[in-house]
Amino acid sequence: MTVLAVLPGKAPERMELEGSLESMQEFVGGTIQAVYPFSDPVAIVCNDEGKLMGLERNRALRDDSGNVYDILCGPFFICGLGAEDFASLPEKLLRKYAQRFRHPELFLRIGDSLMVVPF
Repeated sequence: MTVLAVLPGKAPERMELEGSLESMQEFVGGTIQAVYPFSDPVAIVCNDEGKLMGLERNRALRDDSGNVYDILCGPFFICGLGAEDFASLPEKLLRKYAQRFRHPELFLRIGDSLMVVPF
């Protein structure tokens, strides 16, 4: 299946992933978790324990006002949604999310505040 792969510190890339549970787990480096933060029929698939494992911070998730509400840690991919499981990401959505996540982000803690800066 065609997915958008997003690695820490790198621009997103189109990738072909087998689509098996094993191939998804291998990509994220452990058990998978799917999150659905967007209204489009897409899933972000990441490592379920990425934060607990101390994986590198990757990208911030923001609400409609641009405020950070979560941070994805470690590699993740964005895929489409089929009738019962994950599917290839349609080209239009691949371009949309490649643009949304195009810039790697730097996470800086200053006192009690966490700043997110694209680089």
